[in-house]
Amino acid sequence: MPVPSFKEVYQLYFEFVWRSARRLGVEVSGMDDLVQEVFMVVHTRMHTLEKPEALRSWIYGVIRRTASNHRRARRANPGALTGDPGCGEATSHEPTPLEQTERNAALHLLTSLLETLPEPKREIFSLVEVDELSVTEAAELLALPLNTAYSRLRSARQAFEIAVARHEARNKGK
Repeated sequence: MPVPSFKEVYQLYFEFVWRSARRLGVEVSGMDDLVQEVFMVVHTRMHTLEKPEALRSWIYGVIRRTASNHRRARRANPGALTGDPGCGEATSHEPTPLEQTERNAALHLLTSLLETLPEPKREIFSLVEVDELSVTEAAELLALPLNTAYSRLRSARQAFEIAVARHEARNKGK
């Protein structure tokens, strides 16, 4: 399988990069810079890609490292970046104000529910359930034994269901 051109990679993976970075804790105010940095790394390092069929996983690895560096920088200088989690999702069309409000509320809820999971569980859950990677791809990407990935995913699903049930119970009377 040949490696696609950078332009094709950018068009195919822009929204994936954006969503993944948000779930990895990058604030809205830092998203543009982070996405640009990810694609700069992709552009300069794409020639090192050994398995073109694993491009999505490889890009996620770039996102993960870049987001980690971003979070580390934010901890070192906490006043530098601010933002509201749940906003800033990339879109391909202009939604109506109602659609945008509903989407922001759903994204905020998803973000807050995912934040209840410990990071290792959140990562595997997001990759499999949100980004629709196979468990095998996610395990390879996270450098986990396959059985560990399945175990972590099962535990994450249970914890997520509990978090959803708690949220529904709290909001039942509203």
